[in-house]
Amino acid sequence: MLLELKNVRKAYGDKVAVDNLSLDVPKGVIYGIIGPNGAGKTTTIRMIMNITVPDSGEVLLDGQRVTSDFRNRVGYLPEERGLYKKMTLEEVIVYMGELKGRTRRELIAKIDPWLQRMNLAEYRLKKVEELSKGMQQKLQFVTTIIHGPDLIILDEIFSGLDPLNIELIKDIILDLKREGKTILFSTHVMEQAEKLCDHVCMINRGQKVIDGRLNEVKAGFGKNSVQIDIEGDGGFIAELEGVGGVTEFNNYIELNLEEKADTNCILKAIADRVLVRRFDIVEPSLYNIFIDTARIDPAELNNKGGTTDV
Repeated sequence: MLLELKNVRKAYGDKVAVDNLSLDVPKGVIYGIIGPNGAGKTTTIRMIMNITVPDSGEVLLDGQRVTSDFRNRVGYLPEERGLYKKMTLEEVIVYMGELKGRTRRELIAKIDPWLQRMNLAEYRLKKVEELSKGMQQKLQFVTTIIHGPDLIILDEIFSGLDPLNIELIKDIILDLKREGKTILFSTHVMEQAEKLCDHVCMINRGQKVIDGRLNEVKAGFGKNSVQIDIEGDGGFIAELEGVGGVTEFNNYIELNLEEKADTNCILKAIADRVLVRRFDIVEPSLYNIFIDTARIDPAELNNKGGTTDV
């Protein structure tokens, strides 16, 4: 394992932010930490980065306790963005890279290729304050990876980016994985986690409630979902026998079925009242897994047999 958290706990007064959390992050994967706002994701990342010291437990990199030297092997982009606005883009990149132990000569050679890829090349000698918010975010992403870290930690990386730049960053993350880098990112946007992650860990109220490979996590929740595309008012569907829940999206509806639901009867009941364009039995989406799990008190989940480790 590249990164291990062993029973880490952090409390602020009476508020327990992270409670007895253990994680194993293999090398060369994209590992997502998901959970509702305030679940403990950022506190977990700060403990990994040795910014916040756990009250108990330990954080290991390659089997060794993390120290200040560990940060040179890590690229960390926090949710709270921050750059020196009076510096030029070149100055910021060189300064951040030198803090990570790289020489100016090494960094200068890498600046143009990265700025070209980020569509920022024409701004190389401009001050940071002249950039838009989204452009500043792309610049900070460059400063996070310019020193070639083994482990890249991204906290809500896609927040505030437009769709084109989301695709740009997504493609770079996939390229970094192909190079053997390990990427850990936190998000509450399930669509992004489902597209990118090999592994997911869900934290709720400071406790781990899901942990495993994404495909195994989804399989563990059973093939109890149906995606349908209809023409007409589907308001009645939630009341059908065997339908446990309904989630409406813009272009389709996802049904969460009860364990012994008869899909043929459900399809016939819907088709009798509206035009059905599509009716697919699928694995539950990470979105619905997230919603269903987030509604359960972690203590209640643990009483039912513990976290979902697959």
